[in-house]
Amino acid sequence: MTAKQISIFIENQPKSLSELTTLLATNEVNLRALSLADSKDFGIVRIVSDDVYRASTVLKEAGYVYKIQEVIVLNIKDQAGELANVLTVLGSNEINVDYMYAFAAKKEKTVNMVLRISDYKAATEVFLNAGLHPVGQDEIEKY
Repeated sequence: MTAKQISIFIENQPKSLSELTTLLATNEVNLRALSLADSKDFGIVRIVSDDVYRASTVLKEAGYVYKIQEVIVLNIKDQAGELANVLTVLGSNEINVDYMYAFAAKKEKTVNMVLRISDYKAATEVFLNAGLHPVGQDEIEKY
C-alpha cells in the first residue's frame, strides 16, 4: 500500500516557496505534508496532497518541473522509541530508507511518517507482519 508524493524543483530564491504554496492554495490543493531540501541554487519541495491529479495539473500548467513518486506513509504511535522500532524492523529485513519526513495524523496520539523506500512491496509486507499500518493514497484523500 503506497501513497503519491510530488517532488517539485524550485529555485533557491526569496519568494519561490511562497509563490509555489500560493499557487497551490489558490487552486484549492490541500497539502498534507511538505518537506524542503535545498542546495545553493535550487530546492526540492516534496509534498503529499489530498488531490495528486489536481496538484500535478496545476504545477504543469504553471511550468513547474516535478516528478510523482510512490512513498509509504506509515501511521505510528506518537511515543518515544516508536520510530526506532520501525527502523529496526526495516534494517533487520535489509530494507533501506532513502529519506523520510513526518506529518500530523488525524488519529489521536499517532503521527504519519513518509518513507521513500526502493522496495515498497517488501516494506509493506514487513510492516503488515509487524502490525504496523501503511496509509494508502485513498486514506490521505479523506484526511
